[in-house]
Parts: sequence; C-alpha cells; structure tokens
Amino acid sequence: MNTSAIEHLYRQLLDAWNKQEASGFASLFAKDCNVVGFDGSQMNGAAEIESELSQIFAHHKTAAYITKVREVRFLSPEIALLRAVVGMVPPGQNDINPDVNAIQSLVAVKQGDAWQITFFQNTPAQFHGRPELAEELTKEELTKELRQLLKK
Repeated sequence: MNTSAIEHLYRQLLDAWNKQEASGFASLFAKDCNVVGFDGSQMNGAAEIESELSQIFAHHKTAAYITKVREVRFLSPEIALLRAVVGMVPPGQNDINPDVNAIQSLVAVKQGDAWQITFFQNTPAQFHGRPELAEELTKEELTKELRQLLKK
C-alpha cells in the first residue's frame, strides 16, 4: 500500500498549524475525531478543533513544527497509523527548543477516495522516570536528528 497519501495528510496538518490556519487544520479531520494535545487537553470533533485552535491562534503566536515520520502502517486498506517525532521552533527563533520535543501519533481512515484523520495525539517526549532516555533521546539524539531537517 502507498504510504505517500498518509504522509501528505500529516504534512498538511502540520503546515496548517505552522500557518495558524485553524479551519485548514480542522478540515483534515473526520467529523467524529478525537485529539489529545501536548498538555493532555482533549478535543472531540472537527468543529471543536477549529473553535479551540481559533482561540489559541488569535491570542498568541505558536511554535512551528519540524517533523520526521518514523512509520506509516496500514491496519487495513482503509485505516492507517502514522508515528512521527517533532521538534518546535519558537516564534522569532531559528532553533528547536529541546524541552518540547514530542511524539505524534495519527490514525487516518479512508472515506471514499479521501483520507481523514480520526485520531491524533501529541505526547511530550519527556520520558518521565527514565532520565537516561530523556537525556540521550530528547536532549541529544532526537534534537540533533530534528535539527538536520532545519537545514533542508
């Protein structure tokens, strides 16, 4: 199965975030979708996503995502799972803030000929209780890997 459609969907999602386009972001989701945000907040349904993000984007400039897709796996011909790592570049800066690296998971479903996101989770890569991983993967390896993408 071709993973490019799923990767394209994910890149559209992050592009909409980076451009602070709440409607564009929400339009990629199924009507009955679920989102778990970086802070553990939850949004249910595309309308709630658009409403919440509109408020966030109206009140402050958000950091831009830099991403690397780790895996796209088809669970069936109509359901796909994407896993990625992300770093964030704060507004007005040109480097990743390693303290907010995250792991993102997305489940997409095929509706007719189009793919839509049904579940998205953005989890801080903090490795609580595992300081050896936090130092090795978040602060050094993961940040170094993501910084390579800034140069492209």
